[in-house]
Amino acid sequence: MHSSSQPDVAGPNPFLPKIVTVLREGYRLPDLRADALAGLTVAIVALPLSMAIAIASGVGPERGLYTAIVGGFLVSALGGSRHQIGGPAGAFIVLVSACAATTGLSGLILATILSGVILSAAGLLRLGTYIRFIPYPVTVGFTAGIAVIIFSSQIKDLFGLALSGPEPAEILHKLAALWEARGSVSGAAVAVSLGTIAVIEGIKHFAPRLPGMLIAVALASLAAAAGLPVETIAERFGELPRVLPVPALPTINAETVMAALPWAASFALLGAIESLLSAVVADGMTGRQHRANAELLAQGMANIGAGLFGGFCVTGTIARTATNVRAGSRGPVSGMLHALFLLLFLLIAAPLAGYIPLAALAGVLAVVAWNMAEKHEFAALVRGSRADAAIVIVTFLLVVFRDLTEGIVVGFAMAGLVFVKRMSDMAGVHPLADAPVDAARDDLLVYRLSGPFFFGAAAQLGAVLDRIADVPRSIVVDFGAVPLIDSSGARSLGLLARKVARRGGRLWFTGTSADIRHILRAQGLDAPEVEYLPDLAAVEAALAQTAERD
Repeated sequence: MHSSSQPDVAGPNPFLPKIVTVLREGYRLPDLRADALAGLTVAIVALPLSMAIAIASGVGPERGLYTAIVGGFLVSALGGSRHQIGGPAGAFIVLVSACAATTGLSGLILATILSGVILSAAGLLRLGTYIRFIPYPVTVGFTAGIAVIIFSSQIKDLFGLALSGPEPAEILHKLAALWEARGSVSGAAVAVSLGTIAVIEGIKHFAPRLPGMLIAVALASLAAAAGLPVETIAERFGELPRVLPVPALPTINAETVMAALPWAASFALLGAIESLLSAVVADGMTGRQHRANAELLAQGMANIGAGLFGGFCVTGTIARTATNVRAGSRGPVSGMLHALFLLLFLLIAAPLAGYIPLAALAGVLAVVAWNMAEKHEFAALVRGSRADAAIVIVTFLLVVFRDLTEGIVVGFAMAGLVFVKRMSDMAGVHPLADAPVDAARDDLLVYRLSGPFFFGAAAQLGAVLDRIADVPRSIVVDFGAVPLIDSSGARSLGLLARKVARRGGRLWFTGTSADIRHILRAQGLDAPEVEYLPDLAAVEAALAQTAERD
């Protein structure tokens, strides 16, 4: 990790890649050595994971490597986070597999490229700051839902089941089909998958610095090479290619674009959320500060690049990014080197991947699903407020049984309604008995507004204000405790002003900030209906002047 703990300042250019910042600070040979070691460490983790995610997504394992190599390099070279590692992510498995099944491989590649265009546009429009505001219960709910989907997608290979037809995508139908095939369980596949999980967890507990996933997959591959009867990558997919493909565009016309566009929007939404969450995790581990819009722009370019080389969705990956930081990364060079190490494997050792048992990769993804489920956070939210419990549960259920994007959208909408309700409850209007105004006057009422006076509060406070204006008298409304007001709140005050004027009373507003006065006046709240005074003491002076004139 870099020795400095001071946060980076985005400065005047929010799109400046962090590689430029690192090089300006002075990049020396010790930094390169540290980044090379961190990049090798991450590549060792990413190698089996990239192939496993690709297979689970319904495409060949080589496409996971293309995605990690091209997309991972571009994310690090162009991104706004020092330590972000890009590549294929488990969160995309359900979307990618559904897209590939619906539109074919060409449609998946086109959707990936289009998602890159959408992400790049979001970065250029500086939307990165807003995408980070996804509520915590929503992120926990959809992450837990994705974990369930990933695990369910691996049951077939975990047990070596032989289905009579294609594996259904919908989870209930999938589980029913898997149960019907229970008689085809392979003891060798179960042994390999359980052994893989045991080795990963054992190394994590007793020797956490060692690459548990790679060691477990290597041991399983040795067993398969020695004659263990389990299905391998070579048996299902053939030998992996030993070079990157030539960049090429998929078929592009009005029909293919319209078919791919909804998937592209889903890829972009999830990719933006996942990558910025990963960048925030890296910030928390290093004390740095990422540039959200530069990161979105880089994610967009990475998806375009990965699609051109036959890969699929790229995003920031939390586990690999955290591994990069813990391995001593000094900056984006480690991520670029991780991609080059994967390319070196593809060029030199691709045939060895053919011996990897699919049950071993299923075991790897089972561990990934277990780790990403955020079980403690989910339980804490369920035990907390009823609102947070409802949000996390509904999001989780929609992701698992309906659709990932639908889960995010509905969860976000629920969180928004809860926020509006909580903010509305903070607002109030109270009579001020101890105001520095002559309290003996029967024709004067002094009220103080408190809390944000926006559309959520206007509905409940408008009725109170309306009752206040029923008697023809002068009214003072103090805004000293109002941090903000919107047009709905201003409109309810406009109704108050007109009612007071019809009944022959006077209305004063005190303690208004410049921003609040601007919004009120934009709704027509100005003289003669309303008089603005700096504070309550000024009201007494105004009353005294009125009495002298009378």
